[in-house]
Amino acid sequence: MTIDIRTVTAGDRAGWCDLYEGYRTFYEIPSDPTAVRTAWDWVSAGEHGFIGLVAVDAGRIVGLANLRRFARPSTAGMGLYLDDLFTAPDARGSGVATALLERAGDIAAQEGANVVRWITAEDNATARRVYDKVASATPWVTYDMQPAAP
Repeated sequence: MTIDIRTVTAGDRAGWCDLYEGYRTFYEIPSDPTAVRTAWDWVSAGEHGFIGLVAVDAGRIVGLANLRRFARPSTAGMGLYLDDLFTAPDARGSGVATALLERAGDIAAQEGANVVRWITAEDNATARRVYDKVASATPWVTYDMQPAAP
C-alpha cells in the first residue's frame, strides 16, 4: 500500500462521504445524509477553519482527517483540533491513521500552532494504541452541555 496524504478536492466528495458515513456508523451516530453533506461542504470549502485531509491509495480514499483551527487563550497561541479521523476497515493497520496524524502535526508546525488535540472514546482501544505512539493522553475530562431552549 502506497499512501498519499493530501487536502480534499471537489472530486473527493463521493469517497469522503462514504468514509464519513462509516465513521458515523462506527460511533453509532444515526445515518443523516444532510449532516454528512453539510460536513463535506464545511470541510471541502475550509469553512469554520476546517482543513480536510484524505489518505489515498491507488486512487481510492482510505482515510480522512478533519482538522479545525482554534485559539488557545491560556497559551496566547493557536491549535488544531482533530474532529474526525477514520480509516477504511480494509486499510486498518497499514499506517493510514499514523500518516494522517503526522500530516496534522506538519500542518500545525507550518501554521505555528502549539498543539494538535483530539478526543476519542475511552473504549476505542485499537485507535488508542495508535494515538499513544504519536501523542500523550491528557488528564482532562470532556463534558457536553446542551444550550438553553430559546
